[in-house]
Amino acid sequence: MFGDMMGMMNKIKETQAKVEQTKKRLDTVMLAEKSNDGLLKVTITANRELKSIEIDDELLKDKEQLEDYLILTLNKAIQKASDVNDTEVSAVAKEGMPDIPGLTS
Repeated sequence: MFGDMMGMMNKIKETQAKVEQTKKRLDTVMLAEKSNDGLLKVTITANRELKSIEIDDELLKDKEQLEDYLILTLNKAIQKASDVNDTEVSAVAKEGMPDIPGLTS
């Protein structure tokens, strides 16, 4: 019983380390998002860190339009990054979880 508990604890520690490695790797995963007409482009990491914004000169003429474009496009980029992040981290965490009777689905 004690050996099983130690093995489980070791597996949890290994999984925590793998999750941290995955989070660091996701800093290097770049995701691009653009407005429907391509006038605004953003690049964000899978850890939701904004890396670049490209704004077409046409958008610089209308402040309200630019603000709307930024909100819509950044929200799409953040959602995409969140989806990738959640999927990657969940997969690593689930893979490393010990089999505990009654907790598996």
